[in-house]
Amino acid sequence: MTDQIGNFVQSNDQALAQEPQLLDAKWDQAISYEAYLEWIDQLLAENKTTGDNHSEAMIHYTVMNRHRMRRIEKYTDLRDDAAAALAEIASPQDWLVLTEAWCGDAAQSIPVMHLMAEQCENVRLRLLLRDEHADLMDRFLYKGKSRSIPRLIVMDSGSRTTLGVWGPRPAEAQKLYESAVQEPDFSYQEVAEELQKWYANDRTEAIQRELTSLLREIEQNEVRQGEIQQGLQG
Repeated sequence: MTDQIGNFVQSNDQALAQEPQLLDAKWDQAISYEAYLEWIDQLLAENKTTGDNHSEAMIHYTVMNRHRMRRIEKYTDLRDDAAAALAEIASPQDWLVLTEAWCGDAAQSIPVMHLMAEQCENVRLRLLLRDEHADLMDRFLYKGKSRSIPRLIVMDSGSRTTLGVWGPRPAEAQKLYESAVQEPDFSYQEVAEELQKWYANDRTEAIQRELTSLLREIEQNEVRQGEIQQGLQG
């Protein structure tokens, strides 16, 4: 059994053995949420965005995304269940997000991740640009084939073990997207607009629910692992 990673193939065992090392190296290269926003603002001041495509359309997407991020930061409150799940995180976690400034889905979800991380002393959040870190992206492809972003990788802060992955968008929004791209007259612009309408109506509820569920799953897995270890020692 093999995984395709970039332009070469390696066994699952080899890939899993190397993953903590890769994540550790990438974490050291990643930047904070605040630094990410400052970087975007500097790029926009130079009439640029992240990546190599600095077209008028891509810059427009980036400008709109900054507006969206500011709005979410200003008006979003954590759900009670999200706050409770964060409060129960016992072991430090590092959240690493693959993103790009022009990505509309990232603009809707990353501020929520930041809000959650700010509410929990056991969570740190950092970000990397997808196109500059394709080797990591190719380890965490959506459904094993797509470089869709944002992609959140939750890892144990000490061992760099991957605890969970989320992205690129909430399940309901993903269903909307996948249905739209099957249409013969598919237009990316129209689908992007429909997705943004969906996000506006949802008001971060779906992503908060899904990230809360992810944290609960991680907690349950840790409990099971603890029980297994106790059984082995007994």
